[in-house]
Amino acid sequence: MCYFYRVKIHEKYLLRCLQIAGNGLGSTAPNPMVGAVITYNDRIIGEGFTSPFGGPHAEVRAIDSVRDKSLLPKSTLYVTLEPCCHFGKTPPCTDAILASGIPRIVIGLKDPHDKVGGKGIAVLENAGCEVITGILKKECREHHRRFLTFHEKKRPYIILKWAQSADGYMAPDPSVRTARPEPYWISSAISRQLAHKWRSEEAAILVGTRTALEDNPTLDTRLWKGSNPLRVLIDRKCSVPRDYRILDGKIKTLVFCTEKNAPQNTEGILYRTVSGGEPLIPLLLTTLWEEQLQSVIVEGGAKTLNSFLGSGYWDEIRIITSPVHLKNGLVAPKITTKPRYDFKSGRDLVQIFRND
Repeated sequence: MCYFYRVKIHEKYLLRCLQIAGNGLGSTAPNPMVGAVITYNDRIIGEGFTSPFGGPHAEVRAIDSVRDKSLLPKSTLYVTLEPCCHFGKTPPCTDAILASGIPRIVIGLKDPHDKVGGKGIAVLENAGCEVITGILKKECREHHRRFLTFHEKKRPYIILKWAQSADGYMAPDPSVRTARPEPYWISSAISRQLAHKWRSEEAAILVGTRTALEDNPTLDTRLWKGSNPLRVLIDRKCSVPRDYRILDGKIKTLVFCTEKNAPQNTEGILYRTVSGGEPLIPLLLTTLWEEQLQSVIVEGGAKTLNSFLGSGYWDEIRIITSPVHLKNGLVAPKITTKPRYDFKSGRDLVQIFRND
């Protein structure tokens, strides 16, 4: 078999690994959402993706899915990320691979986790397995971007998201809002559902004081099936009333405030103190990293979003632009770069930007 043919075959099956790996989005953290495929004679005989945290990893699920286990010693395992070689919630995946007798493993990326970092590859090679690495490396890095950002940059993957009118406003003039704090919907119903899907895919959701006071948001995933992200509130002076939804304790919530204003922790509400003289964003991100949160979606308000933009701490921006015109109100942040791609969501335009 020529080298070119083998490389194309490897790409084919790693693309399938990436395809099925996406099924774990939003449920596997702190584990990466890995995809695995097992082939025999150019035919897929087993597949698996990472279970919700605490369950079997992709490699184990792929091995378990093979009906005829006698084929495994003559098969190839494809996996998007280096198999783990340490005990966590589950035994090492390298143990399961070696026990199965699979002789060849094709890996997209080396795992940057300090407990793996090439050790899994070494275990397999030392046991006599053929290990091929670096196939579809760019695509695998894209897929594992949350996990890689967390371990390589020691912070969560940061998504900035907002909805805006066609004339560039995030919210109308206060005079047209009701006296009772409630969200003012700019985007369509289908886009709001999309936003809840996005929430279900991330570990945390963050807003500033003004958004909490003016919108009294719930910050949950009620319009989409999925886990609620941890809620994060920047409220230096603790000015958000305790009867507001974000402080109802129904979803775990972190509140960042100055030390002199910090109340006692209560059920579901944890306070983290920050110094008024230090830059807030790096300190906040370090705390979220220490809490093992691999991603955060920042939903407002304009001051908070502009703080992230100005600091350079962002990886992705998602803007939903509605065709409505507000004529006046809260100006949305300005982006001068071109979007990576865009698509329609009902009547709205969704633009995705990346900080490459």
